[in-house]
Amino acid sequence: MEKIIVKGVKELKGEVNISSAKNAILPIIAATILCDEKVIIKNTPMLEDVSVLIELLRELGAEIKYSNITDELIIDNSNLKLVDTIDSLVKKMRASFLIMGPILSRFGYCKLSLPGGCNIGSRPIDLHLKGFKLLGADINKQYGYVETKATKLKGNRIYLDFPSVGATENIIMASVLAKGETIIENAAEEPEIYDLANFLNKMGAKIYGAGRGKITIIGVDKLKGTTHTPIYDRIEAGTFMVAAAISKSVIDIKGIDDDNLRPIIEKLKECGVKFINYEDGIIVDGRGNKYPIDIKTLPHPGFPTDMQPQMMALLSTIEGGSVITETVFENRFMHVAELTRMGADIKIDGKTALVNGVSKLTGCEVKSTDLRAGAAMILAGLVAEGETVVGDVYHIDRGYLNIEEKFKKLGANIYREDR
Repeated sequence: MEKIIVKGVKELKGEVNISSAKNAILPIIAATILCDEKVIIKNTPMLEDVSVLIELLRELGAEIKYSNITDELIIDNSNLKLVDTIDSLVKKMRASFLIMGPILSRFGYCKLSLPGGCNIGSRPIDLHLKGFKLLGADINKQYGYVETKATKLKGNRIYLDFPSVGATENIIMASVLAKGETIIENAAEEPEIYDLANFLNKMGAKIYGAGRGKITIIGVDKLKGTTHTPIYDRIEAGTFMVAAAISKSVIDIKGIDDDNLRPIIEKLKECGVKFINYEDGIIVDGRGNKYPIDIKTLPHPGFPTDMQPQMMALLSTIEGGSVITETVFENRFMHVAELTRMGADIKIDGKTALVNGVSKLTGCEVKSTDLRAGAAMILAGLVAEGETVVGDVYHIDRGYLNIEEKFKKLGANIYREDR
């Protein structure tokens, strides 16, 4: 089984290029189902989750080509047909459920097994189904499957009880070909929502207000092919920012700006990290003194839950007491047990983690309990004495492209091998 080995206590330096966002590319790939013309997605990282979704579309009859040289993904859904999807693929990745909205809209019927993904807490699909029902679909959920039917979806006013990213995306995709006007209130505001809307508008959709709490969609009859480059991955960028902070290093992070990173940058500034912005990147200086801080995860524009494990690894090395409150997922402290194996002093009280910084961490064998927890283990390993062996790296590969190679170029002693 593959493991990532990190030998720590080494200063990093150099530059790193950030990939396109996994959480932007996945809904964009799903949205191509709505179009029967060729679509080109540039700068596509071939992550595990991307591969799974591509395989799902191929099962539906899509013709898909990918160039390792240009990183272009070419999708032709002109011969798409309605078939039963492979359960193992749907259960492997939660984002596979994003195909339900566009399939329902294009074919009037969709049946999927309940989705899988990281075990970080309950992420019910009820809000997705609430939106489909308000658009006129009949819903039948039993025996581990969800079945939706609609002769023709019709626009409606939809209020989300929680600003769910996945539900917002799925309802947008279901609405673009629906008859009339759809309004989504209390919609998710993440940058990836805006990017999906931008992509769909390039194809001829009429979506207004994406990235804000109220989104209006005017249904159209047909979408056309287009070319699109997704936004950069703000979570990958944040991970390398924390790498600079935890290793007391200077890292030049390319292909980003501070627009989508403000919550992360401001918290790192509170810790004592310095930033220099330039046209196509940010230089992160983590060499100064560090200070404990308090963090509360919230939907965007609050601090992202996907950066909580990485920040916990950093705060574990900063003298003094920090408090992390997780409000998005109830089971996102599984990495605490792994960090404490390395010598971290962390106590859990409900949704709150009390982190007391220690003078050193010690390398040992740990697990990637989920995608972002795996990144946190690598970060901790960068500064731990001795060797850190990170297992279950398939979680990491779902969201980070060649993470060990990027760290290696920065000077880290890191490699992957079968053990």
